[in-house]
Amino acid sequence: MDISEKNIHVFRMINDLGKEYTYLNAPVYFIAEYLVLVLALSVVLMWLTGNKANRIMVFCAVISFGAAEVFAKFAGMLHHNHQPFAELSHVNKLVDKAVNNSFPSDHTILFFSFCITFWLFKRGWWFLWIILAAIVGVSRIWVGVHYPADVLAGALISLVSAILVYIIVPQMNVTKKIIKVSERFDRLALTKRKKVPKNY
Repeated sequence: MDISEKNIHVFRMINDLGKEYTYLNAPVYFIAEYLVLVLALSVVLMWLTGNKANRIMVFCAVISFGAAEVFAKFAGMLHHNHQPFAELSHVNKLVDKAVNNSFPSDHTILFFSFCITFWLFKRGWWFLWIILAAIVGVSRIWVGVHYPADVLAGALISLVSAILVYIIVPQMNVTKKIIKVSERFDRLALTKRKKVPKNY
């Protein structure tokens, strides 16, 4: 069995679970499509804490995601495949999606870029974020829009990007300036709120 056949075999193993355990399709669909909103809300809340370390972490996560997307474009030039539902028969397709290059998985890149960055900065129980990213990756296979190779490539690209950003970006002067500007903006906004007259 060559790599392509193994890729399809693992896809079938995961995707066919949706045919056997149909009651799980709804929650898996939610994870595949809407858990990104939970990630976005978490990122916003981390930033709004005003904690300097959290803001550096969020900034690095954003840069990591951007860098990973650039790496992914190059990877997509080296290898191309359409979504499984467009190439295989009898796929448990739960998501309507335009047919295009599904390698690597953008959803996986987004989650792993942020979640690996979170863990690099916080360690400990923040490893649960990486598990969450893995669950999202599996969910994309379950709903029929990605092969395991798409997800694995996205995770590896994100891992490399997150580590490089974690090593380099926090030490850069531009990062420190951006965080200082955000803190200055917070102080300015707080001052303006205090000056607003109260109506009794």
